[in-house]
Amino acid sequence: MLNASLLSIIEEASIAVLTLTEGLEKEEFLNSRLTRSEVVRQVKIVSDIAGKLSPRTCTLMAEVDWAGWAAMGRQLNEPGQAADDALWFAAKSLIPATVMWLRVYRKNQPELFDYSSSMRPDSQEQPE
Repeated sequence: MLNASLLSIIEEASIAVLTLTEGLEKEEFLNSRLTRSEVVRQVKIVSDIAGKLSPRTCTLMAEVDWAGWAAMGRQLNEPGQAADDALWFAAKSLIPATVMWLRVYRKNQPELFDYSSSMRPDSQEQPE
């Protein structure tokens, strides 16, 4: 799968989380079954897709907390307060930081987000 596509999915899911949680306090968020379940779904998408990025892409985008995303995927599968805290952390810290860094990398390394360059045979991207 192309890294440009994966990065787009991460960005779209992250923006969905920002939109869904905008203006919510922690308790209000945790008590909202619909919002919470959709945020869980979107955060799991980001976590799953982050794990599918090539090591090269992760190295080139070292400021993104890829290890944090791997841990988030595991933490959300645990029941109880720890999963609630992890979800709130993702919504209010990990997601905003990821979106910020994706925007920086899109500006400074646009080739990472370019579908056409990642499909050319002479592309530097190695098959996964």
